[in-house]
Amino acid sequence: MFLEIDQIRKSFGSGDNRVEVLKGIDLQVDRGEICVLLGPSGSGKSTLLNIIGGIDSADSGSISIAGEKTVDMNEKKLTLYRRKHLGYIFQMYNLIPNLNVKENIEVGAYLSDNPLEVDELLKTLGLYEHRHKMPNQLSGGQQQRTAIGRAIVKNPDILLCDEPTGALDYKTSKEILQLIGTVNEKYGNTVIMVTHNDAIKLMADRVVTLRDGSVRKNYRNETRIPAGDLEW
Repeated sequence: MFLEIDQIRKSFGSGDNRVEVLKGIDLQVDRGEICVLLGPSGSGKSTLLNIIGGIDSADSGSISIAGEKTVDMNEKKLTLYRRKHLGYIFQMYNLIPNLNVKENIEVGAYLSDNPLEVDELLKTLGLYEHRHKMPNQLSGGQQQRTAIGRAIVKNPDILLCDEPTGALDYKTSKEILQLIGTVNEKYGNTVIMVTHNDAIKLMADRVVTLRDGSVRKNYRNETRIPAGDLEW
């Protein structure tokens, strides 16, 4: 098994204000799967994504990627682990404002021993003709495509997507989801996507529903629907 999540617990606050956000999460994801973490606000899905990504640490339990356990790592090893294994796509694009599209994507390439070819990726992303534009000259969808490019250029094992369509309109959201599907198919990266949009689960290999910090459902889709055919 590629990604193994074993009895992850996480609380915030202390004493009477202590809130248990994750209550012993168990989850396994195969290499190359699209896994959607679905649930309402406050269900713990973004906290779980941050723990998988090494941005946050669990109170107990372990995360293992290809046999490497994050709990065994010091800060330096954890930084290398994030660089080696993980790409991040957030709701906010976090682009560097004084770099153009191509340069923003190249920033990701510098973090990798085995980066993808930047011009080919720009074409896959539909950004090649916009490569010399600055972030403030781009639409929201183009900015999110650039952010996806920066995450994927380092050729990460796992692409972590936290509400990647949250700030986008319906048409652009579908284009971004199609792009994530294309990237998964073309480069074979495992995708873990957090969303509260129920329709998005139909494009996933695996669907995990979280509520109140616990896994309520965990199943494989027998038939996936292409992102372009999703309706909501």
